Amino acid sequence: MKKAPTTLSIIILSIVCLLFHEKVASGAGFALYEGSARGNALGGALIARADDPSALYYNPAGITQLEGTQMSTGFTLITPSNSVTTVSRRGEREESELKRNWFFPPYGYLTHKLSDRLWIGVGMFARFGLGTEYDEDWPGRYNSYNPIVKGAEVNPNIAWKVNDCFSVAAGVSAMRLDVKLEQKIPIFNVDSSLKGHSYGWGFNLAAHYKPRDWIALGFLYRSKVKHNLNGRADFTGPKILGKLFPDGDIKADIMLPDEYFFGAAFRPLEKLSIEFDAILTRWRSFDHLTVNFEKGILGMDQVAKKKNWHDVWRYQIGVEYALTRMLDIRFGYVYDNEPIPSGTVDYLVSSYDRQLFCCGFGLHKNCWSFDVSYTYLRSKNRNYDARPLDGVLKSRIHDGDAHLIGFGVGYKF
Repeated sequence: MKKAPTTLSIIILSIVCLLFHEKVASGAGFALYEGSARGNALGGALIARADDPSALYYNPAGITQLEGTQMSTGFTLITPSNSVTTVSRRGEREESELKRNWFFPPYGYLTHKLSDRLWIGVGMFARFGLGTEYDEDWPGRYNSYNPIVKGAEVNPNIAWKVNDCFSVAAGVSAMRLDVKLEQKIPIFNVDSSLKGHSYGWGFNLAAHYKPRDWIALGFLYRSKVKHNLNGRADFTGPKILGKLFPDGDIKADIMLPDEYFFGAAFRPLEKLSIEFDAILTRWRSFDHLTVNFEKGILGMDQVAKKKNWHDVWRYQIGVEYALTRMLDIRFGYVYDNEPIPSGTVDYLVSSYDRQLFCCGFGLHKNCWSFDVSYTYLRSKNRNYDARPLDGVLKSRIHDGDAHLIGFGVGYKF
């Protein structure tokens, strides 16, 4: 009985970390897919398995497979890097490096069986985040040098076991979004910092079908989330330009995309399971970024940038093998497509297709489980055409990679 407060305190600590420290994108666009350490090792292929508390992230209908009350919590250490070679109008080449930072998006899950047919659960995690910091004086500073997006989400769910094979679930999401965009303004030698935050609401629907012991199918839909950001614009530069760039309140709207998750898991051997997944993210909803300035800027009340991102698929495969009664080993692979078209690509996001190579292990004894994962992310190179009005130079993004190390702990009450 004395262990419960300690375990719950771990969850509370995860929530605090989630609200204040999450930023960085390891998925296409600025999506995050680090739902758990076990999930990371499997390349995220838990949509059909959905057989631990992290099902609240991957497929909430799967929590009907869990007995009693269960919890899990953890985090992923992420350190991304890339290089940018820019070419000026005079043909001068310069190479810049993404600043090497460490980020750690956490997660926490708690599930409870109410009856033989009904389960409840709540998940705390991050599905969106961004952090791509360059030196303030790098050649692309007139487009962006330090954008930060921090998303934190609380997602309660209720799941119903329709019969021994089929379960469904529904949930709501409360999401906080914090955004900071920093860039230099050419000609005027002004530093621009825009900050804003918002709360948005969404919902999810899920299903889990297991017609045989050796096969399982999973589906999850997460809705769009609209954010109406309120914040402030601060400009640093010559005082004589204060009337052209007055500090003041700002407003902006962002529509985060809806997502469709599909999974199929197979167990050809008692100790071996294999899962194949596909995720459709409908980034078409992110078609523009418009900022309204209460006091105006250069005589304008509004500045708008076209985005016109397109829908993309992410493909995942995960293999898990029970080496002993206490030890599972895991491997995964992911191919993630980039949603940003060449006509609007910029330095806000490191934009390229990417592959993820994943591995890890899990230890479980009595009521406890411990998971560790390692993922190496490798990105394709990409060329940018010059768009002077957007501050984008002729560029080549290359040598992009990231290291992701996940840790997790679980407990069954």
